Amino acid sequence: MTQFPDHDAYISAAPEVFRTVLADLRRTLRHALPDAVEVIAYNMPGFRIAGATVAGYAAFSRQCGLYVDGGAIAAHSEWIAGLGLKHTKTGVTFTAKTPLPADLVRALALGSRKELAV
Repeated sequence: MTQFPDHDAYISAAPEVFRTVLADLRRTLRHALPDAVEVIAYNMPGFRIAGATVAGYAAFSRQCGLYVDGGAIAAHSEWIAGLGLKHTKTGVTFTAKTPLPADLVRALALGSRKELAV
């Protein structure tokens, strides 16, 4: 398995169709969590504050995912479902054709931060 040293390397290695979406997602998370440190954890990019990973993202062969605290997902589950997106307890999956809206990304990141109390 390839080990990624940073977010840039991860995005560059992702399937081409997802690179712009991932770069936009990273930028939105950076703005929503300005005091977070960019990390690679479990070989995926994340944003850590006070030792807690508040948000992470990943690309797969046919979709991408944004991963946050389960409380943030639960608090915004109707919004997520209303967009026709699938989610689990801790993640929302999306495609290049249906990327996550920036306002939802911000809400999930801030909700995750609140849930983790960091």
